[in-house]
Amino acid sequence: MLPAAKPIRELTGLTPRDLGPGILASTEPVVLRGLVAGWPMVQATSADAYLRRFYRGAPVTAMLGPPEIGGRLFYNEDLSGFNFAPVQVRLDQVLHELERHRGADKPPAIYVGSTTVDTCLPGFHDENLMDLGGRDALGSIWIGNRTRIAAHYDLPDNLACVAAGRRRFTLFPPQQVSNLYIGPLDFTPAGQAISLVDFHKPDLERFPRFATAMEHALVAELEAGDALFIPSMWWHHIEALEDFNVLVNYWWRQSPPYMDTPTNVLMHALMTVRELPLEQRQAWQELFRHYVFEADDDTAAHIPPAARRILGPLDEDAVRNIRAQLLKRMNR
Repeated sequence: MLPAAKPIRELTGLTPRDLGPGILASTEPVVLRGLVAGWPMVQATSADAYLRRFYRGAPVTAMLGPPEIGGRLFYNEDLSGFNFAPVQVRLDQVLHELERHRGADKPPAIYVGSTTVDTCLPGFHDENLMDLGGRDALGSIWIGNRTRIAAHYDLPDNLACVAAGRRRFTLFPPQQVSNLYIGPLDFTPAGQAISLVDFHKPDLERFPRFATAMEHALVAELEAGDALFIPSMWWHHIEALEDFNVLVNYWWRQSPPYMDTPTNVLMHALMTVRELPLEQRQAWQELFRHYVFEADDDTAAHIPPAARRILGPLDEDAVRNIRAQLLKRMNR
């Protein structure tokens, strides 16, 4: 039997105006019960009708899967493709299909994910306020029925707010990556690498270390009005528990916008470092440790400040020059 996930720490009594760095810069997840309970969206008699008020016809991408997948949006059997089809469609058509299949025992999977709120529903944020302390956050909306999204990580910090329905979140700290059996990095259902483990029926013969991952798992079930802060790089599995669910989330990075994504470094390291002999990989591991992962004020202290160049503090111009040098080298 798998170990039971532990509950995520909870706070109550906060509103969207009460969020400070103690929460928004945390390295641990926290459930914020009732954070957005006062949103008009949450209080609306019909969430469907409320969304239609703001819709102006912009197409959305919907993921549609047959009833047999049980809401699990995933790969096909041999990981050569996916068990769903993405389609460009009007949001009001999606809402109609969700309403049409409410109460069905085995409905098709219907899921609109990561759609920019201001593009799809202009004016929504004017009524449903969120104060993130000046952070440059991207607000997105997620709409669907009883779907399951495999465990994955996101680079930005994430504040996920349940606006309709219920959702179960299962989280794992970044250190559990080797126990989650991650699929391909460069061929993914929605842009992020995902765990291949089916959380409804984990195959421990194929994925035995998943039992270890579950020893570190945290879980929370959120009602409409609740929110969850998910720190950068934490793995999270999300299951929608009602026939109609709406999530609004906010993503932001703690690094300046001109900084590149570390995912590019990982992909480049796979291309240039992974196939080296062991001794050389260990040498590069030491260089990365010295210059990146354990870098501090002493790393380049022996070099005059004006001569430190890339080893000194980076600004937008310096990053632009580095990127230009890298592109020149890679295009040779």
